[in-house]
Amino acid sequence: MTAQSIIVILIIGAIAGWLAGLIVRGAGFGLIGNIIVGIVGALLASWLLPQLGVSLGSSITRDIINATIGGVIILVILSLIRRA
Repeated sequence: MTAQSIIVILIIGAIAGWLAGLIVRGAGFGLIGNIIVGIVGALLASWLLPQLGVSLGSSITRDIINATIGGVIILVILSLIRRA
């Protein structure tokens, strides 16, 4: 993994975490937390969406959308755990 790919992963994670934080109000974790949520969300979505038969286009936009969907799922789960 090159330095360039790590930077791209961090940028996509940051954008996806930020978008997920906007969608799930009050569940954001700050900049670093949102990046982590975005990266973990991307991993979750890259496994979950093909299992469900969902296939979006192939571009960086698709990666951001997938990571955002995964980030939203993670934020909803974390907000449910926080309430309990």
